[in-house]
Amino acid sequence: MIRVHVESTSAAHRARSFALAPVWFLRLAALELFALWVIVATGAAVRLTSSGLGCRHWPGCEAGHPLPAKDYHAYIEFGNRVVGGVTILITLLVAVTSLSTPLERRAKQLAVALFAGTLAQAPLGYLAVKTDLRWPVVMAHLLLSMVLLAGAVVLVFFASELVAGRTEPLVPRELRLFGIGVAAAGLALVVSGSLATAAGPHSGGGTTQVHRLARFEPVLYAHAGVVAVFGCSFLFLLGYLAARRSRAPRLFRAAIALLAVLLVQVALGELQYRLHLPWYLVLLHVAVAATAWAGIVALVFALWRPSAWLATEHA
Repeated sequence: MIRVHVESTSAAHRARSFALAPVWFLRLAALELFALWVIVATGAAVRLTSSGLGCRHWPGCEAGHPLPAKDYHAYIEFGNRVVGGVTILITLLVAVTSLSTPLERRAKQLAVALFAGTLAQAPLGYLAVKTDLRWPVVMAHLLLSMVLLAGAVVLVFFASELVAGRTEPLVPRELRLFGIGVAAAGLALVVSGSLATAAGPHSGGGTTQVHRLARFEPVLYAHAGVVAVFGCSFLFLLGYLAARRSRAPRLFRAAIALLAVLLVQVALGELQYRLHLPWYLVLLHVAVAATAWAGIVALVFALWRPSAWLATEHA
């Protein structure tokens, strides 16, 4: 019994010695969030520059040649794979270190799930290459990235609680429930935007006629309708926070910052459509969409479980 106790005590001591300080785990979780955002942008760059088949094999670029040839399509595609590999390593590091931190159980489970989900992107990428970039696979690739991005945002909040603590919700339950509706509308926005891409012409599509999801215009109009629903719900939420900004000024300012991102996103969407989808504007549109989605998740999560720093300032 004494020996078992000593061995278990020694194992616990080793686990504690391996644990990161809370502030360092927070930084690592923030790095994971950034990496998962970057992979959305680099994946979009692959599609928008017609580089998706720049490497015909996976995980190497060509049969017998793992590195790309002197062709910019191959370099873009292979670069995206390298970014994906680095992102997998970062999520693995976060998952492992989370197990030895004082995070609650579901936060540790989330960290492990983020690693598993990021790892699952690899076979999805392989399938995308093997199916010649068919829209259902490419769309699934993007939507999984958005789910992982949302999870990384939540994990950063959990990690921030280790450093700054948490406080009671700053808004009533009714508004918190409404916030869930705003998040659902935001998710519908992401999905409908992906469906619009799957239905219509887009940068990187080439000149070959391929089977698309549906006629472009009806899907585009449906996406515009989702934009309107989300916009109205978000403005209602913003108005409530504005009326009670003395209680949570930082939360209100975060909502204002998100509004600015959303306005940029709307402007980019309209501009890219009017200019017939130049690839660089579409790339910006995707990158800002990922930023907006992360901001929506962060704002709604803060309604339910605010970190203490959100309530430390008074107007």
